[in-house]
Amino acid sequence: MKTIQFFFCLFLAASYLFSCKPAEANPAPTDSTEADLTQAGLVQRGEYLVGIMGCNDCHSPKIMSDKGPAPDPEKLLSGHPANEPLPAITDQGMVGPNQWALFNGSLTATVGPWGTTYAANLTPDETGLGNWTLEQFGKALREGKSKGMDNGRPLLPPMPWQNYRKLNDEDLSAMFAYLQSVKPVKNVPPAPTPPLAQAN
Repeated sequence: MKTIQFFFCLFLAASYLFSCKPAEANPAPTDSTEADLTQAGLVQRGEYLVGIMGCNDCHSPKIMSDKGPAPDPEKLLSGHPANEPLPAITDQGMVGPNQWALFNGSLTATVGPWGTTYAANLTPDETGLGNWTLEQFGKALREGKSKGMDNGRPLLPPMPWQNYRKLNDEDLSAMFAYLQSVKPVKNVPPAPTPPLAQAN
């Protein structure tokens, strides 16, 4: 009886050992696989943040959909189109110091007491963020510096950079990773112009 029990236990042990795959059959992910997964996760987080923070509201030209104006997927985050002029504004117009602020139809240009501003190109094209570093991106969002340069002019309204001053490093990196992953669009939005009162 003991012999039968011994062989039965031996049979169970052998079955268990042979049913398990050797460690080499399931190798641990390589560093590049882990990096790809991390980068993909970072981009996905950045897409979420860019979406909920309303970046497309001003930085994406619009097309009319059955639900109203929607970001143009071909020009996503490319800023105010360089070839889209604004209507002329005269000194008799409603826009000037201490008067209304107006957006164009795509919400990519704004006229107000500070002058006229145009949404920047945030795509990875060289006319957008293509040559930027993460440090520049952080300086623009957290400190309101144009092009993320210490000696750059302040970012003008309606860019709400003051709301982003406390972005943590992880979220800032995720947003930058996502913006570097979108379709590059060659577009140089016009430079801001001063208000009429200052232009005269």
